[in-house]
Amino acid sequence: MKLGRGGIREVEFFAQTQQLIAGGRNPQLRDRRTLITLERLADCGWIDQSAAEDMEAAYRYLREVEHRIQMINDEQTHILPKDDEALARVYHLMGIRGRSEFADEIRSKFELVQKHYSGLFEHEPDLALNLGNLVFTGDDDDPNTLETLMQLGFQRPVDAIRTIRQWHYGRYPAVRAPKARERLTEFTPILLDALARTENADQALLTFDAFLSKLPMGVQLFGLLKSNPHLFNLLTMVMGNAPRMAEIVSKRVHVLDALLDPAFFGGAPTAEQIESALAVTLDQAGYYEEALDRARIFVQEQQFLLGLRLITGTITAAELGQGLSTLADAVLCQLLPRVQQELEEAHGKIPGAELALVAMGKLGGQEITCASDLDLILLYDFPEDVVQSDGKRPLAPSQYYSRLTQRLVSALTAPTAEGVLYEVDFRLRPSGNSGPLATRFVSFKDYQSNDAWTWEHMALTRARVITSSSPEFAMQIDCAVSQLLQEKRDLKKLATDVCDMRARIQKEKPAKSPWQIKGIPGGLIDIEFIAQFLQLAHGVDHPEILQTRTEDALLKARDFGVLHEEDADTLIPALRNYEDLTQILKLAQTGHFDPKTAPGGLLDLLVNAGGEPDFERLTIYMQEQQIMVRRTFEHLIGKVEEAEKTS
Repeated sequence: MKLGRGGIREVEFFAQTQQLIAGGRNPQLRDRRTLITLERLADCGWIDQSAAEDMEAAYRYLREVEHRIQMINDEQTHILPKDDEALARVYHLMGIRGRSEFADEIRSKFELVQKHYSGLFEHEPDLALNLGNLVFTGDDDDPNTLETLMQLGFQRPVDAIRTIRQWHYGRYPAVRAPKARERLTEFTPILLDALARTENADQALLTFDAFLSKLPMGVQLFGLLKSNPHLFNLLTMVMGNAPRMAEIVSKRVHVLDALLDPAFFGGAPTAEQIESALAVTLDQAGYYEEALDRARIFVQEQQFLLGLRLITGTITAAELGQGLSTLADAVLCQLLPRVQQELEEAHGKIPGAELALVAMGKLGGQEITCASDLDLILLYDFPEDVVQSDGKRPLAPSQYYSRLTQRLVSALTAPTAEGVLYEVDFRLRPSGNSGPLATRFVSFKDYQSNDAWTWEHMALTRARVITSSSPEFAMQIDCAVSQLLQEKRDLKKLATDVCDMRARIQKEKPAKSPWQIKGIPGGLIDIEFIAQFLQLAHGVDHPEILQTRTEDALLKARDFGVLHEEDADTLIPALRNYEDLTQILKLAQTGHFDPKTAPGGLLDLLVNAGGEPDFERLTIYMQEQQIMVRRTFEHLIGKVEEAEKTS
């Protein structure tokens, strides 16, 4: 009853194995009770509800039979008696009249358990796939292997054999271990079959070879891909479409583990799900440095999963930007208290103090990409009669919060064994690089009211409090920002300042390709500056247009009549197109985008996102949009070239 095929142990192993796979990420599955675990596995999507019900019914039945066996002679046994009379006593205790009825009933339970258990443990992919000869040993190329590769679609089978042979010789660190080469050998037919299904099998093999060369070890990856061939299809898509993501996998193979979670195949996780999952992983850290490593692993994994959802069409580029921003918010909100705690151990607290972290730039607008810096300002306040912190090594408030900010920057940017979490930029604080890292709230208000440049007020349109010591302090900041943005301004001076700022950027960072989407005349900066100009110009009369997201600001400006319909019809579709394409480019690659050298899969992604029939037409469409956006900029604000000559 316990150890036999379809017995009690198979039900327990069925549940426990999946607990080991998924329990690290999902604390709900860490339960000692088999029936509760089956129920939660179904709730989390790891097994079907019908499988959970089948296994529960079988488990209860088999346990009941086990108890009846042990009642006969009060023995600790799990084996049905061979004696007919003793066996009859067992099934009579079960309320069953005849032996054949009992046999049918118990056999059906065994077979039911066996079916589900086998589906989990014993289903192995067909590694041979009937592809034909695949021999890569020896010095001479096997003629039948050459024929097989040609039939698969490899145009240069000799080169393909040479590449794979080098793997077997342990050419890379990932294949130096005998176990790794053994698993790779078993996996090679699946690999070749998948590569042959791409547009260019030879190029796909070279891409995989380059990927393999960067892996520090291969046993884990080859085992994972061998057991889950569908993962390799996703990996092939990543390598063909997004070299930057392939680089992440080569350095952090563990990100692929998350693809086993059934939740991946839904939409993007909600803010509550991200916050909860991050809290769980950080709470498991035994010390501060481990929490920093866990945060890095979590962010890499979530960024990869969000990016893969975009590539596979599960979410849109706008949803990716929102998801990445939500992820960054969660990390900042949960790391800041840990950084504070570290500081408080040495220096105590500032009695009665308030603290807030304010997002600016793309993070403020919840539009960041995988490559975005986090633009931040740290604001604080304290009672006038407080002169220092209350710890064993007291600090003055200004020194205290500067040190807190330095520690936060270090927590985010310091390279640990798991890499860098985020690059951070505090240059948008009052006085820029020359000012203190943290700013007292009263000083912030005074500077913004009396000394700030127009561009600093433009940046302020995207200010968003992401975490605060109290709701009251967050509200004070929001009110102060709103008041600053609703001041009445000299519209002519405002327009001149905005044009001058745009001219300076254009001069310092000239862009010539239409694919330099951010800086090209008529590109993303033009649209963002228009939105910021409209908010500063008309916020005094229409505070509703004060929105941190650029698109929301333009929509409100249109709705309240400060942006004409025809201008909105130019700017809003262009903005959406620019942001979609930018998200894909930042996700897929690092450095400058060159269409001539970019992977074909990346070009296809861009074409699909742009809604055009081919890449050439997409480029023309982009250029047309950029001309129209620049005309709109000049119509609403002024000519950038004239401002450049006078600057």
